[in-house]
Amino acid sequence: MNNQEINATAEETMFYGEFGGQYVPDTIKPALDEVTSYYKKYQHNPQFRLELTGLLRDYAGRATPLYYAEGLTKYLGGAKIYLKREDLNHLGAHKINNVLGQILLAKRMGKKRIIAETGAGQHGVATAAAATKLGLKCKIYMGGLDTDRQKLNVFRMRLMGAEVEAAGGSQGVLEDAIHAALTDLAQNYQDTYYLVGSAVGPYPYPEMVRDFQSVISHEARQQFLNKEGRLPDAVIACVGGGSNAIGAFNDFIDDPQVRLIGAEGAGKGTETSQNAATMTNGTVGINDGMKSYLLQDESGEPLPVYTISAGLDYPGVGPEHSMLKKANRAEYYAITDDEAVNAFQLLSKLEGIIPALESSHAIAEAIKIAPQMGKDQLVMINISGRGDKDVQQVADYLNKQL
Repeated sequence: MNNQEINATAEETMFYGEFGGQYVPDTIKPALDEVTSYYKKYQHNPQFRLELTGLLRDYAGRATPLYYAEGLTKYLGGAKIYLKREDLNHLGAHKINNVLGQILLAKRMGKKRIIAETGAGQHGVATAAAATKLGLKCKIYMGGLDTDRQKLNVFRMRLMGAEVEAAGGSQGVLEDAIHAALTDLAQNYQDTYYLVGSAVGPYPYPEMVRDFQSVISHEARQQFLNKEGRLPDAVIACVGGGSNAIGAFNDFIDDPQVRLIGAEGAGKGTETSQNAATMTNGTVGINDGMKSYLLQDESGEPLPVYTISAGLDYPGVGPEHSMLKKANRAEYYAITDDEAVNAFQLLSKLEGIIPALESSHAIAEAIKIAPQMGKDQLVMINISGRGDKDVQQVADYLNKQL
C-alpha cells in the first residue's frame, strides 16, 4: 500500500490497517466530529495553507537546514551523516510545525481556549507561544514527574501566559497528562480546542499531526536531491508517540530503498520493568482513544513506563507507526539511557550541537548502524529538538555514574 492509499483509507475508515479508530466515550465524539469536519474543510484550502506557510516561514523560521555532520561522520567512519535541524525552529523543537497548523484551525472553529498535553514540555511551550500570539487562553497538562524534570519549560510556558497543571501526582507522566486533557475536553468542548502534540489519539489527530509534521520530510527530500542528487539510504528519528518520526518518514514511505528507523526509549533496559519500549515489548491494545501497540498488563491497562527522556515516556505509539511496523516498512529499536546520554555528549563534542535527550536516542541508533554502512551511503538523523532543557538532567545523571 502506498502513501496515497494509506491516507485515503484512513480518511474513509479512520484506521491505518487494523490500527487507529475512535475509541472514546460518547461525551467526546461531538468534539471529534467537529474537529474532523473543520480539518477536512481546510486541509487543502489555499488560503489556510498560505497563512500556515507564512507562519512557518516568518514565525517558526522554516525551512530548517539539512546539515552535513562532518565530525560525526569521520568519527564513526561509515556512512555520510546529515542532521535535519528541527532544533533550529523557533522555541527549539519540531513541535511548532503541528501547533501552528492546529491553532489556525481552532481559530477558524471559533474556539476561545486551547488545552494541550505535554511530556518534555516542548509541545506545551510551542502551544503557549502560539496561543498568546493568536490571543487565545491556554492550559497545559503535564505529568507531575515531568514538571519536576523539566522546570525550565514549565517556567517558559507560564512566562508566555499559559496555566500549567501537574497531572497524575508526583509520578505522573505523559499518559496522565493526556487523560487529564481528555477529561477537560469532554466537559468544555463547546469553547475549547484540544491541541494534541503527537501523532496519537482518536481520529483525526494522527492524520492531522502527520499532515502538519510532514513538512520535515518534504523539505528533507528536496534538500537531499539538491545536495547529493539522490535520496538518503536511511532516515532515523526518535519515537515516543511518534510525531517527529512520522513527519520525517512521510515523504519517503513510497521509496523502499530508504530505510525508516525509529529509536524508542529502553530506559534501564528492555528486559527490565523500567523502559518505554512499546515497539519492542508491546502488544496490540486500546488506549487514549486508539488501537495501537501498547505496553499493557494482562487486563489491558497501560503499564508504568520509564526513560530518561520525558518526551519518550509514553506506553503507546501512533497508529501509523504501528501499521508501518506490522507491514515491515519501518524498523524500531530500543535505546538505553546510557546509550542516549553517550550520544548526547558525542554530538555536543564533535559538532558543537547539543541535542535534546529525545533526539539523542536517534543519534545513538545512528552510532550503531552508520559504521556498518559504506562511505558512499547517506543517513539522515532528525534532530527533533535542542538540549538546553536537558543539560542539568544529564549533568545530574553523569554525576550519579561517578
